[in-house]
Amino acid sequence: MEEITVSAKTLDDAITEALIQLGVTSDRLDYDVIEKGSAGFLGFGMKQAVIKARRKPEVKVEPEIKEEPKKEEEKESIDAAAVKAVDKPAKEPKKDFKKENKKETKKEPKKEFKKDQKKENRKETKKEIEKEKPEIKEVELAKVEDATIKACEEFLYSVMKTMDMEVEIVSKIDEEGALSIEMNGKNMGILIGKRGQTLDALQYLTNRVANKMQDGYVRVKLDTEDYRRRRKETLENLAKNIAHKVKKTRRPVSLEPMNPYERRIIHSALQGDKSVTTHSEGEEPYRRVVVTLVRR
Repeated sequence: MEEITVSAKTLDDAITEALIQLGVTSDRLDYDVIEKGSAGFLGFGMKQAVIKARRKPEVKVEPEIKEEPKKEEEKESIDAAAVKAVDKPAKEPKKDFKKENKKETKKEPKKEFKKDQKKENRKETKKEIEKEKPEIKEVELAKVEDATIKACEEFLYSVMKTMDMEVEIVSKIDEEGALSIEMNGKNMGILIGKRGQTLDALQYLTNRVANKMQDGYVRVKLDTEDYRRRRKETLENLAKNIAHKVKKTRRPVSLEPMNPYERRIIHSALQGDKSVTTHSEGEEPYRRVVVTLVRR
């Protein structure tokens, strides 16, 4: 049995990395926690989470096929027919009975129902993607002034100083005209937090600072250790693994709770897969994506 050792900033990140390396979904993963990991205090004493992971042995669950009772019924019907054939001459109108059965089966509009169902599933998936989009006003971004950049950097430096962390900050204007700020240093996992919650909160505060400095709307994107790109790739790979699981088992799979941005990544990653459909269930902050097989 293949067993790997995975370490990451948090236990959740270690489990996600193990899922990707082993190419399995969460219900097929078996792991032992070697080290839970800790964020330490003010950057000191941080420990990475360490797990030993392996695939669970695949259990083939075959659907119950009730063929034996049918065979017994067929035998009984055959025996009864044999008795009737001996007692009475074969004058039963068999041809008329078959025609009536054929007429009844032709009346069932199964194909039209399936086509309508597929269209409805596709429409629901598109609606879910639209729902998960963050509410960002379609306004033209203002040109970021030097004073705004300086104010954002000073704010972040002051926060890092309070946390007793030494961080190098690199700011630039990206292709969309937004202020992109990259933070580099040691123990950046503290700034990321569980599923990026700390980084999102710090980004929100930096946006508030930027928009108080000048007229017009300024958008700030905060990142460290390339977390945004890595998280997106992790979710896209997870979506593909879940879709494969759903196709194999023909059963829906519910993912862990995610924020709207991450749920939208899952919806978009599977939008082109015609074999599955996605929708969200539950209330914030426990709303989650459910992947379901498209019946044909």
